This record gives sequence, C-alpha cells and structure tokens, in this order.
Amino acid sequence: MRIVLVEDNQMLAQGIQKVLLDEGHSVDYFIDGSYADQHLEHEGADLAIIDINLPGLDGISLTKNIRKRNQIFPIIILTARGATKDRVIGLDAGADDYLVKPFKMDELDARIRALSRRINPVLAPREKIGTIEFDRNSRRIFHKNFEITLNRRELTLFEILLNKKGQYISKSHLVDTQYGVGADVNANAIEISVSRLRKTLSIYNITIITARGIGYMMDDSAE
Repeated sequence: MRIVLVEDNQMLAQGIQKVLLDEGHSVDYFIDGSYADQHLEHEGADLAIIDINLPGLDGISLTKNIRKRNQIFPIIILTARGATKDRVIGLDAGADDYLVKPFKMDELDARIRALSRRINPVLAPREKIGTIEFDRNSRRIFHKNFEITLNRRELTLFEILLNKKGQYISKSHLVDTQYGVGADVNANAIEISVSRLRKTLSIYNITIITARGIGYMMDDSAE
C-alpha cells in the first residue's frame, strides 16, 4: 500500500515508518500539514496516518480537505487527546479510525490491515491461484500446507498483482506502491523484483506476463 504519514514527532514517525516498511508498504512522510495536503491533492494515497497537532495545517483541517475533494482512502488520526469529544471531532471530520498516543505499533499495524480489507471488500480472505493459496489476513502464501516465503518487496509485489489478477499494472504504479511517489528508483529495480517473483511462482503454475510499454499481469498458467 502507498501510505502517507503526517507526523511532526520525528522519533515517533521514524518508528512508524520502520514498521510500515518492514510490512512491505511504501511511505511518503511529511511533518507539515500544508505540504501533505498538496501532495495528497495531486498524488492521493491508499491510506493516510495523520497527527492532529501539525505545523502549517492541523490534522482535522487536513482530513476535512481530503474529504471535500471526495478522496475516499482511509484515514487514521493520531493524537494524545483521548476524550470522547475529541474522537467525535476526528471521526466527524472524515477519519475512519482514531488512535490515542502512546500506542503499540502492533495495534497500528492491525488497524491498517483492518482498513485495507475495507478498501477491497470484494476480495476473498483466502484466494487460490495456480497451485498456491494466499491468506490476505496473515499475508502468508501456502502450497499444500507448506508456507512459501518471499521477501517483503516480493510479497508486496505479489499482493498488488494478485489483487488485479488478469489486468495489466504499469511499472510506474508498482514503483509508487513499493517505494513511494516520486522516489528516485531505477526502473530496473522493479524489473529485477518481477523477474525473481516470476521465477519463484513459475513452479506453482503462475505466470507474470510482461507487455512492453504497458506493464505486468499475473494469471494462472495455461493448461
């Protein structure tokens, strides 16, 4: 997922960013609400994590701006304010969830997984492709009850391609999703990741097709 993190506490932000990167997400990080607002207006996100007390533009105003633009990606608000009235203000502004500081990173990770299931409600919790089965809740891949291990970038790539199975996905979209919008990443990095994933999955009757100038598509191998 492409996650935008807006948090002016650098130590906390670095901790959140590390967890998200370890889970295979891309993270665009901002400390200023106004800069984050400009980025989200033009680039969007799959999910945003927003602190309330921010320089430039506070988190509540930022959330309202997002919803005024009819951008529907999930928003988690972070704040030290735990009173019910503060939660109501955040949720009424358009947030989907509200997390009070201090919190455990495991809880944030669980809430992100829960919200990601809302993004794609039609996607089954477990899906078969080729001779393997993917458990979306645990993000684990199985072949005849044996687990297949991928590194975090390969796992994220697998999820993106599986969620759009039978459709081509552009290389630029894969770069944005894995590394963040505007990341200075050589396109060869994606080609290498796709090549490695293709090789791993080929023995399980799964193919990744390359269409030059269009992108990549995952599907079951032809019988």
